[in-house]
Amino acid sequence: MPKARGMSFIRLCAAAAALVLASCAPAPATVETPGSAPVAHSPVAPFVIAANPLAAQAGMAVLENGGSAADAAVAVQAMLSLVEPQSSGVGGGAFLNYYDAASGNVTIYDGRETAPAQASRTMFLNSDGEPLDYGDAVISGRATGVPGAVAALAMLHEEHGTLAWSGLFDDAIRRADEGFIISPRLGRFLGRDFPQLSQPDAAAYFARPDGSRMQAGDRLQNEAYANFLRRLAANGIAALYEGSTAAQIVQRTRAAPRGGTMTMADMANYRPAKRQPVCNGWREYRVCAPPPPSSGAAMLELLALLERTDIASRGPDDPQAWYLFAEASRLMYADRDAYFGDGDFVDVPVAGLLDPAYLDARATLIGPRAAENVEPGRPAGAELVMEDLTLEPAGTSHFVVRDRHGNVLSITTTVESIFGSGRMVDGFFLNNQLTDFAFNPLQPNGDDAPNAVAPGKRPRSSMVPLILLDSEGDFAGAIGSAGGNSIPAYVGKTLVAAVDWGLPMQQALAQPNLVARGNRIGGEVSAFGPAIVQGLAERGIDLEPGQGEDSGVHAVLIRNGRVDGGYDPRREGVVLVGEP
Repeated sequence: MPKARGMSFIRLCAAAAALVLASCAPAPATVETPGSAPVAHSPVAPFVIAANPLAAQAGMAVLENGGSAADAAVAVQAMLSLVEPQSSGVGGGAFLNYYDAASGNVTIYDGRETAPAQASRTMFLNSDGEPLDYGDAVISGRATGVPGAVAALAMLHEEHGTLAWSGLFDDAIRRADEGFIISPRLGRFLGRDFPQLSQPDAAAYFARPDGSRMQAGDRLQNEAYANFLRRLAANGIAALYEGSTAAQIVQRTRAAPRGGTMTMADMANYRPAKRQPVCNGWREYRVCAPPPPSSGAAMLELLALLERTDIASRGPDDPQAWYLFAEASRLMYADRDAYFGDGDFVDVPVAGLLDPAYLDARATLIGPRAAENVEPGRPAGAELVMEDLTLEPAGTSHFVVRDRHGNVLSITTTVESIFGSGRMVDGFFLNNQLTDFAFNPLQPNGDDAPNAVAPGKRPRSSMVPLILLDSEGDFAGAIGSAGGNSIPAYVGKTLVAAVDWGLPMQQALAQPNLVARGNRIGGEVSAFGPAIVQGLAERGIDLEPGQGEDSGVHAVLIRNGRVDGGYDPRREGVVLVGEP
């Protein structure tokens, strides 16, 4: 359990313009207007960028009380689990990318969920040996992995926290007890026909007294979650991984339909992994990302491929720029889908994928017209090539925190699908992260696929929380996104727009999304001008709607000592910047 650090916790409220809270301290500076220019701040000004104002305020309150980035991250996640339950929570997992200002080191804390010890590679096949229907699988008991976000945050806090663990949950506890107003975004999800919302736990949680489902503007209280957080604050992570909560998680995951195999031992034995990042040069930066099972190395491959084109000399109004982005994305996704899995179980050819000669050869495949088919390459160290059948929906959130000492955390956190599996314990949703494994576990030659299920294995993830360093090794930026398989495309577009095209971060985030994976190239068709759509069509790309609309990128660049932070306008985020 994380130890107290000897400082009392005094709750401070950091107000966002979108919300008015009672008894609030003076608000820190807020940057939240789309298209606004960067606001000048000290390089050591603390900031929080998150997908929900209440979560950002909880983190800023911790920073204003002298807390570290690690302390604030715990508070942000606790609040997100309450107010953005469709995206992340204490029942899910996370990748944490941490920059330590004193040493200049970047460290990855891997809180990805793990498969139970009795999991089998055929657990997502039916009795005929065919992959389960995805809609059935995501609400099944076997979809839930052992949650890892809380354990990873606890490890981070043990090493880098300054305030007592017990005081980091006060805002989330108070908000759960008093209730919060359902936001338009959460209300929009409640108005749709997700299979999770038909599950008994979710249906009961979101039910009005008359039995109808809640909607935006209703007040939602969660006494069960408040009580769980009290125990988590008092007892540390044992409150989740042992005792009554762990027993309930096991019981809910083993229940029909398609009950899983999780045990109390699986819960008690979970350990987050502390890893070295994968880093590579891009433009004037050194970009550091989590290694597999994250798709961080694939993200670096995309940037390296784009660097071998002339996209930087173009701009957002040039269809050739978007064409180059699409074709580079297709090459990256082909490699990612073929080779990535849990690096503790399979050999992922990370070095080969980032080898300059390999990247040079891949970049030459970007011709004047879109390729009919894009196949994975054969980088050094590659052994397996297969058709990937993994789906990955967009129930995820990303946030960035910096404290006054310059320590920074870029974290992507998730429960997998919208509202996870729809099953709840102690007021929070359980993840359905194991559906990120390949449903078809075998290669054509009979070998296991890189992303096949195995006991204790972490499923492949598209999450890519990044830290950017400058030429001196100092912090220069951070970025990440929600969005399932589309995450690398969302992050790549934003970096190109902000760095190559020189747009202020908020304008970069507002640029249309384009997601090119395989032979389907989709995006926010209505957000592109007619000239872009026509220019892409002339190059063999017919944009399809229905993909790319639900990004959740949060990002910051330090430009000449100024904080240029932004939140994705497609969500309800906010940038809070405090006094140094």
